[in-house]
Amino acid sequence: MSSSPLQSDLEPLTSPMSEPTSTFPPAIDWQDQPQPRVWIVRPPRPRWWFYGLFLLLTLFSTMVVGARMEFYFLHHQPVFALNDDTLSLFPIGWIAQHPANLLLGLPFSLTLMFILFAHEMGHYLYARHYHVYATPPFFVPFPSLIGTLGAFIRIKSPIPSRAALFDIGIAGPIAGFIPACAALLYGLSRSHPVAHFDPLDTRPGFPLVFDLAARLLHISTPLAQLSLHPIAAAAWVGMFATALNLLPGGQLDGGHILFSISPRLHRWISLLTVVALVPLGKYLWTGWFLWAVMLGLTLRHPRVTRYPEVSGGRRLLALFGLLILVLCFTPAPFTRSSGREVWPQIRDASRDTLQDLRNDVRHKLHRK
Repeated sequence: MSSSPLQSDLEPLTSPMSEPTSTFPPAIDWQDQPQPRVWIVRPPRPRWWFYGLFLLLTLFSTMVVGARMEFYFLHHQPVFALNDDTLSLFPIGWIAQHPANLLLGLPFSLTLMFILFAHEMGHYLYARHYHVYATPPFFVPFPSLIGTLGAFIRIKSPIPSRAALFDIGIAGPIAGFIPACAALLYGLSRSHPVAHFDPLDTRPGFPLVFDLAARLLHISTPLAQLSLHPIAAAAWVGMFATALNLLPGGQLDGGHILFSISPRLHRWISLLTVVALVPLGKYLWTGWFLWAVMLGLTLRHPRVTRYPEVSGGRRLLALFGLLILVLCFTPAPFTRSSGREVWPQIRDASRDTLQDLRNDVRHKLHRK
């Protein structure tokens, strides 16, 4: 019997040779089974207004101290002057009386903000490159000698590999170091000697990179006797911040780099760094005590996939990061500020305050 074209087309489909060999259940049975669900968690949308607000606040606070620096620079005085009572440490009253003076702070503020922004964007862009969720740069205003506590980003998702951790960690210091060097060369070339140098005044210490730049520019005046141009002062702050971030310990940039190269050595070198900061605080600068405490509280590093290891060009780049640390590190950021010098002053001030309180209490009791 002849078959119709439709029957001939269907026969191979119903032939015993064409029966399915898959172990999966039929479609009807498969639909009745509970299916696994995959949940995709979207990162929260950044509150850009919040980051923008603190960016503007930090711009304002750095402009205030920058105006103070420009005033001292124009009068051939040390821009980091702490022993001069002409202007307060954070001269907001002086700015309120003469608002136009705020514009004097633009050179220092814009230079420093750009260095800090470049540093944090180095971290942020490499985090995006590796699909790691990170917050935008967050700037911290603070009414201090430099007007800020710096900037930072927060990483809120796991880092996929040690290579990614290394790249994210070292990108920031390199990105900030380059514009800081450019600002150093320009600002140092515009600096001039102070009108009167008092060796007893508190003045900044200078890292090795400042000495190298002074030799390159053929500056014969000792750095301690220079009134730094505010752009050079911003470079000093940027170099100091870079060195702090590259300290080999905890969850600083240097700690990330160290952990990516050798997770086993990370904890021990972090402990050694904390121990080393204690005598530095006693004999050179009391601020090292604060950094020793901060590192001690963040010794443990988040886990990252052990393999593959970091090798090749990245290890050479780690040596470059170590070189940046050596060039930027300042053991005594400010002279006459070691623990041995500051503690007696704090002790005497505390005694005077207690004595004044006692005298006030005795006076009130006598009146009664």
